[in-house]
Amino acid sequence: MTLHLHSSNNKNERAPEQVAFHRTELSPILSLYGRMVAAGEWRDYGISCLREVAVFSVFRRTAEMPLYRIEKRPKMRLKQGMYAVVGPNGQVLRRGQNLATVLRVLERKLIRAVDT
Repeated sequence: MTLHLHSSNNKNERAPEQVAFHRTELSPILSLYGRMVAAGEWRDYGISCLREVAVFSVFRRTAEMPLYRIEKRPKMRLKQGMYAVVGPNGQVLRRGQNLATVLRVLERKLIRAVDT
């Protein structure tokens, strides 16, 4: 992995901010991910930290489109909630302020996968 740092001579110029998941947010996401891997539903994940959104994408196979995306958009915090689970076709399955509540939509899918 290569890390490129850009130093600026202008003191007033700010580096672009990046949205990222905090360790307390990644813990429940990775816990769910581990259970889905154990159930044979998911096999890979990717994390993207961009200017306005952080995305945790889960895949059935590495070369495919993501099955689900767990997004964090801080600008939506006061509107519909900053966390969202987005389905494979781009539809928002659940949005809200509380990450655990938003992740429940995927928990139900885990229960169905274990029951079958």
